[in-house]
Amino acid sequence: MRFFRSPRAIPYLLLLPAILVILAVVLVPLLVSFWTSFTAYNLTKPATLFQFVGLRNYQRLMVNPEFWWTFGRTLVFVTIALNLEMVLGLGLALLINKITWGQRTLRTIMMFPMMFSPILVGFQFKYIFNDSVGLVNNALFDLGLIKEPIPWLVDGTLANFSILFAEIWMSTSVFAILLLAGLMALPKEPIEAAKVDGCNPVQVFRHITLPFLMPFVYIAMTIRSLDIARAYDMVRIMTNGGPAGRTELLWTLMTRTGYQNSQMGMANAMGYISILLSIVFTFYFYRKLVAARTFMGGAQ
Repeated sequence: MRFFRSPRAIPYLLLLPAILVILAVVLVPLLVSFWTSFTAYNLTKPATLFQFVGLRNYQRLMVNPEFWWTFGRTLVFVTIALNLEMVLGLGLALLINKITWGQRTLRTIMMFPMMFSPILVGFQFKYIFNDSVGLVNNALFDLGLIKEPIPWLVDGTLANFSILFAEIWMSTSVFAILLLAGLMALPKEPIEAAKVDGCNPVQVFRHITLPFLMPFVYIAMTIRSLDIARAYDMVRIMTNGGPAGRTELLWTLMTRTGYQNSQMGMANAMGYISILLSIVFTFYFYRKLVAARTFMGGAQ
């Protein structure tokens, strides 16, 4: 009690409301969901919340081909989206960094896509790729490039492409903004020295600019890998996991299992396996970030 009356207790007392909110909003649901992943919890049968089944949910997922197809599809989706967003974001950052007039306006415009809600973006691209009234098919018809509508959201391959396109359109600006910040912080002296030594622009970019930007790249990839791995909104709006589950990702499968099929215990087991995917990506990019900073002479 003496500690709580001392001045040293003031920071802890001021943080106490925030800590209590975090415990109530984050920790308690996390513990409950972790418990239910070891139960036969069914939303229509509340008593099953206390029916402990051990590792049965995880064992069933290990031999569930639908889950592993979805897991692999999510992994491929994350990998393709991350790499394309990084390349396009780097290109945008390099172009905007070369502009000397109106750069602030372009930076503001570049941020617009990431300001939209994923649900709104999903509806927007669902209309754009619509078979009959979509802007893409109408433009292709007017140009004489097609004679029949392309089933963008019905064909499995094209539907995945459409979702990927929407995801990249919305989130490339995250990479562009972070990499542009890196370019603006890049010291001019090494570049000028390299030019004096006879290096061409490609050599300057490869040996000076790109290594300096790699920490920013890995920070952006860490942030985006967590977001993409949790992708739900756009998939739900654009295809709802169809056709025949070919665009289903981990979080849409979890939602269908937990809320449509009422198998909440199984859905939470899927959630904790998906957390492993996020941890793997985070750990990988953290190791790369440390290596990049070490290479540039920074603190580990």
